[in-house]
Amino acid sequence: MLYAGSDDGVYRIDSESTRKVLDADRVYRVRQFEGADGVFAAGESELYHTADGEQWSQLAVPETTVYSVTVDPSGSTLYAGTRPARIYSADLGDGLPSRSSDWAELDGFRELRKQADWGLPRHDGKAQVRSLQVHPDAPERIVAGLEVGGVFVSDDGGTTWTDRHPEGVDSEHPRDVHELAMGDSETFVVATGDGLLGTDDAGRTWQRLDVGHSQRYFRGVLVHDGVVYAGGAHGPSPTWNENTDHALFESRDGKTVKTVPSPVPDELVVGGCVADGDVFLSTHRGSILRRTDEGYTKVGTVPTPGQLRGRYLDVTAATL
Repeated sequence: MLYAGSDDGVYRIDSESTRKVLDADRVYRVRQFEGADGVFAAGESELYHTADGEQWSQLAVPETTVYSVTVDPSGSTLYAGTRPARIYSADLGDGLPSRSSDWAELDGFRELRKQADWGLPRHDGKAQVRSLQVHPDAPERIVAGLEVGGVFVSDDGGTTWTDRHPEGVDSEHPRDVHELAMGDSETFVVATGDGLLGTDDAGRTWQRLDVGHSQRYFRGVLVHDGVVYAGGAHGPSPTWNENTDHALFESRDGKTVKTVPSPVPDELVVGGCVADGDVFLSTHRGSILRRTDEGYTKVGTVPTPGQLRGRYLDVTAATL
């Protein structure tokens, strides 16, 4: 079963129907983790959790706008990334957090923020932690992707941080990180405002994967079994419905991307997940695509009622 975060909450998608299960402001991420039960939804109006897909609770993150969430591989610590750019942690030993006092801001990241010049005037000078990722091969490593700020890595559970920004690549906006995906503990791919960028040494060196393609704007990226999946556009979300020359990309060598046919070529892929071994992708107009050996097929639709439709449409797989 799939869960999708849209402009007005969370929807559950199965083989028979699509149904709203959480009424909320815009949802930026929906996630399920091996180390924790249930589904998490991070959005404009808090971080939510459900154990059964029907009843949802708010987790009282001190900053209301939550862009990202992850759980360490042991299932003992929950992390939330917010706007303004802060990272909070909560101990899951006694259950899910229910009060703001159950959360602690990561001091090392706070000190980093004090020294940084993040954000843009059009973002009110603020940045957001758009991605938080961990990997079981490096349980103490947390990787954060910021819009606008770059990539940061902690190898001690969030105590200290090192900048690993994409450098040495032909990109006007390498620190405009919309999503960061991990292939393994050393391999990251970031979707940015100008390029799809990859590293295989935890951010020490980077290369651009989309060289030679005119679609340079990326909102989401997925890595599964060594394959990178992403959608490229010519510009940011206000242009998506006017300029529909979008591209669906795959990379199987980790160095270059190739375009592949999409059943909805005028829609931009903005999210993705894996369910039962198959890749599912979501588009800005709410289409859900399934990747099989024969290619992509459309298998469902999620409402996107926002004024700028589906700027965020994240999707995850869960059995509840």
